[in-house]
Amino acid sequence: MTSTTATSKQETVTLSPDYRLPAAILAIALGLIFLGNSMILGSQLFSLIVLILGIIISLFSFFLTLQTAIIRLSFTEEALLVYRSQKLIRKFPYSDWSNWEIFWKPVPILFYFREVKSIHFVPVLFDVKTLRKCLEERITINN
Repeated sequence: MTSTTATSKQETVTLSPDYRLPAAILAIALGLIFLGNSMILGSQLFSLIVLILGIIISLFSFFLTLQTAIIRLSFTEEALLVYRSQKLIRKFPYSDWSNWEIFWKPVPILFYFREVKSIHFVPVLFDVKTLRKCLEERITINN
């Protein structure tokens, strides 16, 4: 669900969370943990390595789940705002942007944007259709 608030020209759009990326990463981690626990792999050392890798990836998945729950992106008329638990932590004015891209079209997993002085990579933890729509409406880049 996307919440909107009216402004003078454009609405402020807050992207709703999307837990698919953390869930997919957790599924991969659980598969590795299962594979590491089963003796299908033959070698005990290799099974242990796969098990540890699965545990590490599952911890990363829990981190992404937490970030999905607390981080919000809002598109205003002039800037992209980043909130953590309803507290504004960063503001990215569109006038400073030189490029943006959503990577891997079949399954969007990474949002990239470049400002004049810095580059940002953000995992796609929110509604990608609304993200793309807001970017196309609000950001004009001359390439």
